[in-house]
Amino acid sequence: MSMKKMSKNQSRRIRVAAVVAIAAALPLSLTACGGGGGGSDEGKIVIGTKFDQPGLGMKNPDGTMSGFDVDVATYVAQQLGYKPEDIEWKESPSSQRETLIQNDQVEFIAATYSITDARKEKVSFAGPYLVTGQSLLVKADNTDITGKDSLANNKKLCSVSGSTPAQKIKDEFPSVQLQQYDTYSACIEALKNGAIDAVTTDEVILAGYAAQTPGAFKLVGQPFSEENYGIGLKKDDTELQTKINDALTKMESDGAWKAAFEKNLGPAGIQVPSPPAIAKN
Repeated sequence: MSMKKMSKNQSRRIRVAAVVAIAAALPLSLTACGGGGGGSDEGKIVIGTKFDQPGLGMKNPDGTMSGFDVDVATYVAQQLGYKPEDIEWKESPSSQRETLIQNDQVEFIAATYSITDARKEKVSFAGPYLVTGQSLLVKADNTDITGKDSLANNKKLCSVSGSTPAQKIKDEFPSVQLQQYDTYSACIEALKNGAIDAVTTDEVILAGYAAQTPGAFKLVGQPFSEENYGIGLKKDDTELQTKINDALTKMESDGAWKAAFEKNLGPAGIQVPSPPAIAKN
């Protein structure tokens, strides 16, 4: 009789212990599944950036990441509670950025991502964290091109097919012989071998290529457009937007922003600009 009672008591204790264990594990499992938003899982965060833009977002031969966008994104992630080793980098080509965000494949994207009204219909932005503009890159020994006003007289200019800089050249400088390639690296190669006279896109992108091969190229003239780079995130995620804006504000105020710019783009000879005012977009 006593053995049966003990057996029932033991059975009851086992069931209670199991329920308590499940209840205790539930909050942890929810946290591990990335309850904070898309692109997070088990203490990791997925961040989108470019893999092929030196000085901004570059995947190096050893698999490490480098560049100003990478440093900005890493700082933001740390403010959100993630260590650098917790970051999984996802390549984010320009044409795929909105889709990656909308499909929760990334938590956010920092990838020379200009804030525009058309894009804000699909995603939200934090920032801007950098203001730049379209510029010109020539060989270091070039004396013919000193800025946009030097583009007349059938100069050969290279940009990327379908890009805003290419369209601007078509619209405003019809006498220029515009060569359009699939990538800026192809333009840089054409500039090296003399097939073209100059490459045009955003100044900081050109600065990154110039820094990659010091002494080979130079930036000329003043930027002739304005681009505001922001961090793209899920549409109307105001909580994350506010957290990223706070992180960017801190990065600018504590000197980390300036240090990141000098490290990644300073070798190109570009002056460190004043960091832009952070505003909700």
